Amino acid sequence: MGLEIKQQLRMSQQLKMTPQLQQAIKLLQLSRMELVELVRQEMEENPVLEEGQDTEREKKDVDVEFERPTDMALEGIDSERQAQVERDRVPDATSEVGDGSAAEGSREIDWDAYLEHHTLAPPMPSYRPTNDELPSIEATYTRKPSLTDHLVWQLRMQDLDQQEERIGMLIIGNLEPMGYLKDPPLEDIGKVADAPMIVVEDILSLIQTFDPLGVAARDLGECLMIQARHVGQDDEIVTRIIRDHLHNLERKNYQAICKDLDQPLDEIIEAVKVIAAFDPKPGRLYADEDPVYITPDVYIHKIGDKYFVVPNDDGLPKLKISNFYRSALKGGTKERQYVQEKLRSAQWLIRSIQQRQRTIIRVSESIVRFQREFFDNGINFLRPLILRDVAEDIGMHESTISRVTTNKYVHTPQGIFELKFFFNSSINRMDGDDIASESVKKRIKDIISGEEGKKPFSDQKIVELLREQNIDIARRTVAKYREQMGILSSSKRKQLF
Repeated sequence: MGLEIKQQLRMSQQLKMTPQLQQAIKLLQLSRMELVELVRQEMEENPVLEEGQDTEREKKDVDVEFERPTDMALEGIDSERQAQVERDRVPDATSEVGDGSAAEGSREIDWDAYLEHHTLAPPMPSYRPTNDELPSIEATYTRKPSLTDHLVWQLRMQDLDQQEERIGMLIIGNLEPMGYLKDPPLEDIGKVADAPMIVVEDILSLIQTFDPLGVAARDLGECLMIQARHVGQDDEIVTRIIRDHLHNLERKNYQAICKDLDQPLDEIIEAVKVIAAFDPKPGRLYADEDPVYITPDVYIHKIGDKYFVVPNDDGLPKLKISNFYRSALKGGTKERQYVQEKLRSAQWLIRSIQQRQRTIIRVSESIVRFQREFFDNGINFLRPLILRDVAEDIGMHESTISRVTTNKYVHTPQGIFELKFFFNSSINRMDGDDIASESVKKRIKDIISGEEGKKPFSDQKIVELLREQNIDIARRTVAKYREQMGILSSSKRKQLF
């Protein structure tokens, strides 16, 4: 078979994502906080970008300032208009000097009289006024003490030698956020500290007496026993329940505990009450989990019978092109090329932000059209909705809708929700239209909240109660929704005391 070289002309189409399109897609899926951080970073890296001030003078300069993302306009620079703006900014030398001298005379201060009055004045009070509404001194700390800080402070209050203190620091440094010592084992800590195991165990026992009680335990049973010994409740029944029957305690299978310990139910319940007062997670008070505050991307207001979608621009930097770098466009080739490149980058960033805001508004308006009954009456009237419905309504692709609704929040008359919340699968009704899964979850939660503590509803009973409301749902679906809402099973919800 002979080999030969040929030339062929072939036409084909390929989808190539330009850097500008990639940037627009990236901005579209960012949350509000991530967007603010990205804009701040771009302002640091791109000298052409700067944050505009919300003043009347700058509002007139519409050709160089880019207002909030929904009002940004990218237009050419009108030289005559710009020249007029610059002339407006030139101060009147005569009036400035005249006003300045008059103001200087009116602000003249008799420093001798001031110092004499300040010397004779009574000292300022150094005490803190008693007011229950004021925060405590501890609440004004820049950083609250962590569990490690609290334990190290207690460790250094002990009379320990250098090796013992090193062992204590190793133990404290390996504690989990909830206060448990699960890894590494004590043998490894002893090897690192080059200390015998008896010394390591003594230091561990010492740390287990620190506040909070139960800290440095290696498992739940040890944590509970430390607290039981401290309060003097480590009798035989409590000790055996903690040691042998934590699994029955979790399932509230008190009959099995009674049978194994050969004790009456009253005695077991009294012991369970003691154990229930202990804290299984002693380090939770010192956890570094600060609350995360949600800032909505859009507001939905109801005025009369109509709903209006308003973007939330608070906290988003207003971008404009720096006037300082405009003079560089008149410079040499290298300077002009650099400024033009940064200018294009700034313009694309502003256009991408503008497109992002417009897309979020359009998606929100479409959601309002589909979920009008929810906004009027609440979660029980939430309709089944999928991404394709909104995509077809506003003429966009489903992937775009998915990016827009991820980590975006909306403030509504019914509360603050993630945009993803409005997209639900459908549950069949026995008659009538389908119902959204979120509405079914709400009804399951309402049913459980109204049950008797000593006779909780089983999943099958919840299925029967939902069928009375014309909702056809399987028992496993009820169990799945219950677990998603963090609700325990009926056996664990049962209250005996």
